[in-house]
Amino acid sequence: MKLTWSPERASAAYIHTVQSCQLFRESGVAEMVSAMAAGWNAQLIVETWSHGGVIPTSEGLAIASHHTGGRHVCIVPDERSRSEYAKSMGEAGMSPEIMVGEPEEVMDGLVGIDFLVVDSRRRDFSRVLRLAKLSGKGAVLICKNANVISKMGSSGFIWRSVLAQGSRRLVRSVFLPVGKGLHMAHVSGTGGDDSVTVSPLKVKGHAKRWIKHVDQRSGDVHFIRR
Repeated sequence: MKLTWSPERASAAYIHTVQSCQLFRESGVAEMVSAMAAGWNAQLIVETWSHGGVIPTSEGLAIASHHTGGRHVCIVPDERSRSEYAKSMGEAGMSPEIMVGEPEEVMDGLVGIDFLVVDSRRRDFSRVLRLAKLSGKGAVLICKNANVISKMGSSGFIWRSVLAQGSRRLVRSVFLPVGKGLHMAHVSGTGGDDSVTVSPLKVKGHAKRWIKHVDQRSGDVHFIRR
C-alpha cells in the first residue's frame, strides 16, 4: 500500500480551515498543511508545539483529522506548554490528544505516523524526525519556519539523516515559501514504488500558480507562488 491523494478531501479541509482561521494571519501555512494532511488521508497526524507558538497550524491539523477520521496528536515539552495549548485549542472548540515529554519518551508510543509537522526553530526538531515511527505506506514530513535551514542548504542532510537507518527512500522534497518557509518531504513506504506527482492546489476557482525550480546541487524541488 501507499499514500493516495484525494483532491476533493484536500479542498474540503482547505476551505474549512480558511473559514475557521479567518481571524488569524499565518500566511497560508494553516490552510496548506490542513489540505496536505487531509489530501493524503493521514490517519495519524503528529505535531510538535511549545509555549508561545502559534495555534492556526494546529487548528488546521485538527480540521484535517476531522476530514480523514484520523488521530491528531500534539507533543509538547512541558506542562506549561500543555496548559497553554489545551486552552487555545479549547477556545477554538478543538481537543486533540496532547503528550508531554522529551521526544525519546513520547515518540516510542506513536507507531504508524503518516503526517508529521515539526518546528525548525526548536532545537530537537531533527531528533523528532529521526525517532518517528512512520507508517508502512509512507509518510509526509514537514518542517515549518524552515527559511533558515533552507538558506543554509541543510535540508538535504535533514532528510538523509531521517532515512539513514532504514529501508525507506526519499521520494521527493519540496520547499514552499509560505509563511516563514515550509520544507516538505514525501518518504516511501516499506517496499514498493511510492512515486507521486505534486500538482498545484485549486479550490473552487482560486487557482494557485507556482513556478517550479530544481536545485541542481541538492536535488530539492522548490515551488515559488506567483
